Amino acid sequence: MTEENTQAKAEQKSEKSTPHTRRFIWFWGIVALVVIVTIFGLAMLVNIFQRKQEARNPFFRVVELTDDTVDPAVWGKNFPLQYDGYLKTTDQVRTRYGGSEAEPRTPTQADPRSIVAQSRLEEDPRLKIMWAGYAFSKDFREERGHAYMLDDQMFTERQQVTPQPGTCINCHASAYVAYKQLGGGDIIKGFEQLNKMSYFEARKFVTHPVSCIDCHDSQTMQLRVTRPAFIEGIRALKASQGIENYDVNKMATGQEMRAFVCGQCHDEYHFSGPEKRLVYPWSKGLRIENILAFYDEKNFKDWEHAETGAPTLKAQHPEFEMWNQGIHARSGVACADCHMPYKREGALKISDHHVRSPLLNINRACQTCHKWSEEELKDRVETIQARTFNLRNQAMDALVDLINDIKAAKKLGRSDPAVTTAQDFQRRAQFYLDFIESENSTGFHAPQEAARILGESINFSRKGQIALRGGVTTLTR
Repeated sequence: MTEENTQAKAEQKSEKSTPHTRRFIWFWGIVALVVIVTIFGLAMLVNIFQRKQEARNPFFRVVELTDDTVDPAVWGKNFPLQYDGYLKTTDQVRTRYGGSEAEPRTPTQADPRSIVAQSRLEEDPRLKIMWAGYAFSKDFREERGHAYMLDDQMFTERQQVTPQPGTCINCHASAYVAYKQLGGGDIIKGFEQLNKMSYFEARKFVTHPVSCIDCHDSQTMQLRVTRPAFIEGIRALKASQGIENYDVNKMATGQEMRAFVCGQCHDEYHFSGPEKRLVYPWSKGLRIENILAFYDEKNFKDWEHAETGAPTLKAQHPEFEMWNQGIHARSGVACADCHMPYKREGALKISDHHVRSPLLNINRACQTCHKWSEEELKDRVETIQARTFNLRNQAMDALVDLINDIKAAKKLGRSDPAVTTAQDFQRRAQFYLDFIESENSTGFHAPQEAARILGESINFSRKGQIALRGGVTTLTR
């Protein structure tokens, strides 16, 4: 057979087998595709099932929690994601107008801290003049995270100037179980016992800064208020609004509780009577005028100013009061929505327990509602804060001028009614300024209200100066 014939027969055979080969390839290709799609579909179903199971079981009960479990590390065994965030409150990151960077110090036997926050007194010496004669003129530092709240209160130099009462423990430690122990199960009685103690006596009953049990029921995980001062304060506030016998743990909505659990400590207060009972001055309302009227009615003062003799007041971190005057509160936005925003962990939706400034978490804290860039939102906040800080500086200058004028008048031996009027104006100017100075948002919680309060402070200071010059003889409220 010739070579040409052999090649021709081979080509004919190849042409006859090609359709069969193609069908074979197509068949197995389809089979392979079906297998791949089936595997992918099964994987998707398994993943969906796992996620549904995760969502159905938001935590695994590794340990049994009770109403006496204080240690957050124990809670963390059941809630590792939340506990991981809680541990991050040791971070020290400064924003433009708040927070702190780690400042090293040499530990001593009296104060073992190797890191502290910056001194606000060194940043602005005018504060020493404003608080002359009061412990805050000796030590006042930038705010730090919840992880430091107990140690920073225990080792502040203010303890050496004026012995602190046990009342301070209420907002600087996990106190719920201590209340129960001291009150035989009654937290109100335990609260009353704790208030009467010296700070270091009360300190023996607590071991942790704020803990899970201070805000959550150990069995249901529902938010709850455990601080008696807030329970009594919010009841007095609601009574002023016509709502009698208000029980915050039964009558507050879930969204309200996301603010109330923070308001347990972040608010204005005073120590009432020789028993140093912690009282929130809300029976007339939450605005600064209402609070000052409450103090005036009781003829209350925190101390007598060392340089002028004025009966003065010290404001204390009134974030809850200022937030209530702002647009976010009026829009139903709670503290936790910005400082503990929700985040996704797999199928779980949890609150971020890394409590911090929203400026350090703009994506989740702000952009959930505000559809602008992070740069734009940060600029808006810092613009508000810069304007507030500028007004604060003007109010500080005005107050220092008034203090110096009263000092000069007293040095000349003056004790006429004009000096008394000027001292009363100092009390008001100082409290209004301090209300914004000690409120940790630099005006952002309620920008217009912060500006109004600082403007009033400036006005009080200038009226005090005019009184010394014979222009005003009575205080106008």
